Amino acid sequence: MNIYVGNLSFNTDDHGLSEVFAEFGDVTSAKVVVDRETDRSRGFGFVEMSSDDEGNAAIEALDGAELDGRNLRVNEAKPRERRF
Repeated sequence: MNIYVGNLSFNTDDHGLSEVFAEFGDVTSAKVVVDRETDRSRGFGFVEMSSDDEGNAAIEALDGAELDGRNLRVNEAKPRERRF
């Protein structure tokens, strides 16, 4: 399951994001999206978990939870829309 995580602190990194979600199951990947030019966090990221049950448990527990002083927005990631 692919999960969108929004309202991340600029101090949150891939490892920190992975650790938070690992409490709910096997994290396949965790990536904080960074600006290409400044190499600074854009304030959101994606976590992939090995099962839907683990992903749903993480979403339920972490949506609105605080991480690094910010209240997270956590939900299932929607497929990326094609740009032309």
